[in-house]
Amino acid sequence: MGFSQPTPELPVPNVRTAQEYYRDRLGFEIRWYNEAGKIGAVSHGDCSIFFRETIEGRPGSTFWVFCEDLEAMQTDLARRGANITDELELKPWGLRQFTVEDHCANKFYFFHDA
Repeated sequence: MGFSQPTPELPVPNVRTAQEYYRDRLGFEIRWYNEAGKIGAVSHGDCSIFFRETIEGRPGSTFWVFCEDLEAMQTDLARRGANITDELELKPWGLRQFTVEDHCANKFYFFHDA
């Protein structure tokens, strides 16, 4: 018996707005939404993210996303209007990576070994 990949839950001020942002800017699909629980999910391939509406402010989360074709991914996300805060470059720690920040200050580091 083993663990499967964990699904992160991000606190957001509005679940529907977060789902639409991830669909429109990052290419995710909206999977489901529950009004009573103020919770919903999006997915992109094998990656799933839950959102839960919260009033309290919390600092953003960080995700490391391995990507085979960084150039194509950055081009696609830029075309969608994603907020690319750091362009693709080789880092001193031996990774090629770029950074995307969403509308709630969550960061996604897209990377590949150099």
